Amino acid sequence: MKNAATFYIVRHGQTQWNIEGRLQGHGDSPLTEQGVEDIQAVTGSLKHIEFDHVFSSDLLRAKRTAELLVIEKKLAINTTHLLRERSFGKFEGVLIEEFRNQNKELLEKQEKLSKEESWKFKLAEDMESNEEIIQRLLVFLREIAVTYPNKTMLIVTHAGVLRILLEHLGYDVNPAKGMVKNGAYIKLLSDGDEFEVEELSGITLVENKQ
Repeated sequence: MKNAATFYIVRHGQTQWNIEGRLQGHGDSPLTEQGVEDIQAVTGSLKHIEFDHVFSSDLLRAKRTAELLVIEKKLAINTTHLLRERSFGKFEGVLIEEFRNQNKELLEKQEKLSKEESWKFKLAEDMESNEEIIQRLLVFLREIAVTYPNKTMLIVTHAGVLRILLEHLGYDVNPAKGMVKNGAYIKLLSDGDEFEVEELSGITLVENKQ
């Protein structure tokens, strides 16, 4: 791909709410000790990469992850709300099991919808749909790709964002809990128009198109 930007898009480390099995959304549960270790391992995997710019979700767990990833590189971290996790609205902080039990009929209804309908579907009015998430994410990625051609970017975001991006690109991500691991990442190329996945780490697919 000519004049492509390279993105390493990383999920944050484990948080307290990850352990408790709660919907995090825009909540700011801190990283655990294990979460710090998760990211130190990723730092080792990516230490040979010369990043030109660093971007992060403005949520605490993502910012802390970005700081750990570039602690030796001394790069400025640019934060943006465009990389945030899905807003779960009134469901934020709710136990995932409780959420599923309370919304069993609506979740079953969503499963029967077409992909286009499902991506616009919301379980609550103040909750973000898949369509809203991918639109804000693509705005960000395309702008950065056009602004920084042939540069390498580190981006820290969230599991839901990574899953929706991969599904948008034609991948079928296993929806089971833990299938986008803390510290998982995607290596992605883009010229601002097209996107090409070069590498996946810590992500389990139902079927890989590669």
